[in-house]
Amino acid sequence: MKKVIVAVATAGLSIAGVGATSASADAGTPEVFRPANLKWHGCDTELVNEVKRYDRLGPVAVSKIIQCAELDVPLDHARPDGQRITLQLTRTPHQGPGKAKGDIVVNPGGPGAKGSLFGPAFYAQNSAPMRAAYNVIGFDPRGIGFSKPALSCDTGYGNAPRPAYGHGDPKLEAAWLKRSKSYADACARKYGKGTPVNLLDHMKTIDAVRDMDIIRAALGDRKLDYYGGSYGTYLGQVYATVFPKRVGKMVLDGNAGPANVWYEAQAPQNIAFNENMEYYFGWLARYDDRYHLGKTQAAVRKFYYDLESRLTRSPIVKNGVAVGAAELVDTVQNVAYRRAQAIWHTYASGLSAYKSGDLDTFLDTFGATTAGGQDDNEFAAYHAIQCSDVKWPKSWRKWRADASRMDREAPFSTWFNVWYNAPCMFWQATPGTPVKVGHTRDLPKNILLFNATNDAATPYADALEVQKIFNAHLVVHDGERTHCVVHRGDLRPGGLDSYFDAYWLQDELPDKRTVHVSPLGDPTPPPLNPPPAAASPRT
Repeated sequence: MKKVIVAVATAGLSIAGVGATSASADAGTPEVFRPANLKWHGCDTELVNEVKRYDRLGPVAVSKIIQCAELDVPLDHARPDGQRITLQLTRTPHQGPGKAKGDIVVNPGGPGAKGSLFGPAFYAQNSAPMRAAYNVIGFDPRGIGFSKPALSCDTGYGNAPRPAYGHGDPKLEAAWLKRSKSYADACARKYGKGTPVNLLDHMKTIDAVRDMDIIRAALGDRKLDYYGGSYGTYLGQVYATVFPKRVGKMVLDGNAGPANVWYEAQAPQNIAFNENMEYYFGWLARYDDRYHLGKTQAAVRKFYYDLESRLTRSPIVKNGVAVGAAELVDTVQNVAYRRAQAIWHTYASGLSAYKSGDLDTFLDTFGATTAGGQDDNEFAAYHAIQCSDVKWPKSWRKWRADASRMDREAPFSTWFNVWYNAPCMFWQATPGTPVKVGHTRDLPKNILLFNATNDAATPYADALEVQKIFNAHLVVHDGERTHCVVHRGDLRPGGLDSYFDAYWLQDELPDKRTVHVSPLGDPTPPPLNPPPAAASPRT
């Protein structure tokens, strides 16, 4: 797993904690930590300003109705009376009369993404009946976003141009190994053993899962109603294993496979990302009269990898913005995450601009700043979770051998994936042992899964694995290349969102164990001279 680069609006594990054993925490083990009552209040200006971008997603201005609360939880769940940290929660309240049908706690995944912001975005994209019925509860997991403390290790790590990811080049290897160790060391100096808050030893998935159960209790809910996307599905799987009798309704969308925690997750991702990029090369060839990048898939492929090679040798730098090969790969892989006109056309136009000599547009599309630093909270939290969930291989020889084999089959993202995850080789936290998802008795029987067949970040085979473990119902978006498919505009009768709404509003699961929904089709380029936009009916 890696963070999803597409924004939502445009869109292992140790068992130590709260007195549970490796069996279910529902098996008579008493809760030790009792949370304080939540005190909902207006959110601070910074959070509200970030939420405002979601006001356009639906008829309700979520920035006007969102509420905030802070929740103290134990840093170490094995020591519930010890040091505390604070989670940031948001509530976007239901708009219907009377009492809400329930609280849907949501998590967008990453790991490392801000759930406090995902809550109002999720709410805004709900149907009118869903907005009327349910409160949506977002939360920033420990170490993330507006929770305190929030991880930040080296804000200059992402300054452009960074070394190219390459394809096994020795000089690039040396540069990236040095950078990766430096980043891991910086995190350890700030949040490792001997620091005021040793967060790195308490950032495992199981820690967040136990926090989720505290959130449930603080809400006053007997059971947890939950939606998780991407890595958020793994949070849900672990919660349903550790607290099976506390699951109310649960939707898991874009499913992470629990057998691949986490080093082993790279190979199937690399293959799937490569396939989606090859499909995109073919799409660009179909519209060569618009983008002029090649009349065949092979010609577009050659253009792209030639461009990557040129940027490896000579990044483009202008006015404090730079594009090297790493920045190009980082950005263009958005098209492999989501099939959408805005994304596919934007990057096609950026590539076309480079070919025509319009470097300003190319830099605007793919560039990153060269100085000043960037927010690295999501990147730091990603590593704090994945690098400590389970023990990663420490042998660079193994990493290199695995990557060299994979690069021959899937060159697009193999070495990107290596260098994104490489700090885990040097991570200074006690690794855990993953929860064996589904090992306990009395698993919930009403979990609903969604997945696209061509999801690159969480390949379809992972959804089938999760379905088998929980004997869950699965809604499949056939032929779709989007990561996480709920709320992606499929409002057709019998479409994806109709199953989503029926589950939450009528307590209905699909008639069949597996339901297949036809794809929406490829985007087309927008008109060259679009007509004026109609006035918005909203006031």
